[in-house]
Amino acid sequence: MRCPFCRADNTRVIDSRDINTGEAIRRRRECEQCHSRFTTYERYESVQMMVVKKDGRREEFNPAKLRNSLRISLTKRPVSEDQLDELIDAIEARVLALGQKEVGSSVIGEITLTELRKVDEVAYIRFASVYREFRDADEFAQELQALQS
Repeated sequence: MRCPFCRADNTRVIDSRDINTGEAIRRRRECEQCHSRFTTYERYESVQMMVVKKDGRREEFNPAKLRNSLRISLTKRPVSEDQLDELIDAIEARVLALGQKEVGSSVIGEITLTELRKVDEVAYIRFASVYREFRDADEFAQELQALQS
């Protein structure tokens, strides 16, 4: 594996862990040249699932896009990178478990909300406010009230 920082070819595996109950392997690596550390994932290649957007467009499911959205919601929250990895793995596993080649973006959004609520309620509200397109404070308050009950 090539180092993403210095592009050297000599990296070594420091730690390996199964994730998704053995369906993938997370590896921590260290570059022997610049001593930077980074994480790689190894998983089987499956048939790519397509996401059907609200406007009917289709695009490949991209966990990196999901990670970016979640990072925004989790800004300044006490959630580690490992917890974020686990969250994304849980969301991806639930989406893949549907067994469909095409999944609506709304289905992925609802799964994301369900899993995010388990991790951090503030991040849940942040994500919900964008995903559900709250138009005013009343809608925000309704979501908060639903969260509290």
